[in-house]
Amino acid sequence: MIRNFSDHAANERTFLAWVRTSIAVMAFGFVVERFGLFLETASAAAGAAQPRATPHFSGPAGLALIALGLVMIAVATWRFVTTAREIDDPEPHAGPGARFDLALAVLIFLMGGSLLAYLGLNLFGKS
Repeated sequence: MIRNFSDHAANERTFLAWVRTSIAVMAFGFVVERFGLFLETASAAAGAAQPRATPHFSGPAGLALIALGLVMIAVATWRFVTTAREIDDPEPHAGPGARFDLALAVLIFLMGGSLLAYLGLNLFGKS
């Protein structure tokens, strides 16, 4: 039997959840990056000469989300390995805290708000 099996299993489940979330963030980044092309096509089909807002915002936003997903995987891997070592260590260790998690949530919120504003300007902005 593996010592502290339930703790190791919980650590692995948490790691896999972070990896799934990272993959979803990167996939969303790809969709966002291609969103500018969709807006240009939709504007052309609607008869508009050019999109109402800057069409280049979706490219950097999408690439930022892809980079964020890569950073999330790197941090998740680091936390997984560190926690796995600490589970078997007889000395107590302080938890990593929630600062990184809160910073990540705020960053995703800000990017989502920016994308919402971008979409709103393109769909409902002034002609």
